[in-house]
Amino acid sequence: MSWMLDGIGRAIARYLNKPIAGYEPFTPSDPEALRQTLRPGDVLLVEGNNNISGVIKYLTQSTWSHSALYVGALGGRMAADGEPHVLIEANAGEGVVSAPLSKYIRFHTRICRPVDLTEADCAMVCAYAVERIGFAYDLKNIIDLLRYLFPLPVPQRWRRRWIALGSGDPTRLICSALIADAFHAVRYPILPKITRSRQAREEILEIRHSSLYCPRDFDISPYFNVVKPTIAQGFDYKALQWADLSRAAEAMEIPLVPQAAAAAGDSDAEALAA
Repeated sequence: MSWMLDGIGRAIARYLNKPIAGYEPFTPSDPEALRQTLRPGDVLLVEGNNNISGVIKYLTQSTWSHSALYVGALGGRMAADGEPHVLIEANAGEGVVSAPLSKYIRFHTRICRPVDLTEADCAMVCAYAVERIGFAYDLKNIIDLLRYLFPLPVPQRWRRRWIALGSGDPTRLICSALIADAFHAVRYPILPKITRSRQAREEILEIRHSSLYCPRDFDISPYFNVVKPTIAQGFDYKALQWADLSRAAEAMEIPLVPQAAAAAGDSDAEALAA
């Protein structure tokens, strides 16, 4: 039975991985600023351009449909052009893989940085993700997403549960579950469930199951800072080139009457005056 579900899942994954025609990011990333700003342990959120991105954005009511963990250059892993792989992610049809940053340069992205994560714990988070390269993608999760393809309204309170199912196999992961597990390995909070102890009268944090996480949770988490590369690298609004001002400046530099014609006009006027 499982092999049949995997086969169906792979067929659906091929469809969901197809790019959406005409995708144009509203605010594409600045490649150089993004490279200079990212640090190991940062979570890179991506607004995807394929069919599965539309599913996740609908179910989570968020801009972000994919997440990847920045771990820095991985020795021995690089793109065909020599660019080092610096991201760890889980993709439908590929599983857990490494990737170069250029893969998402033309997409709308956001950096979410864990606050005050120690250097040792950051290294453990990155190592946890790297060690899972080669794990399979949880195609059972794709089967669960199939329900989205039917034209039925989905109440808000059910949407998260619809993407929080999957096979339960720890060797099969989705993108946000991979990163959530990596941070849970050092007990760093993302969006923990909070309960109040009656005896101690204090709040107790309970780690949620990783399958309950989606990309937007790193964005709304109170324990992650949103880092914007354009601002982080130094921003001077006075140095911006505005289109309307540029056109106005060009218009001022172009004379309304050609210089030769103006000179001829001046000569005619002098002759009449004489």
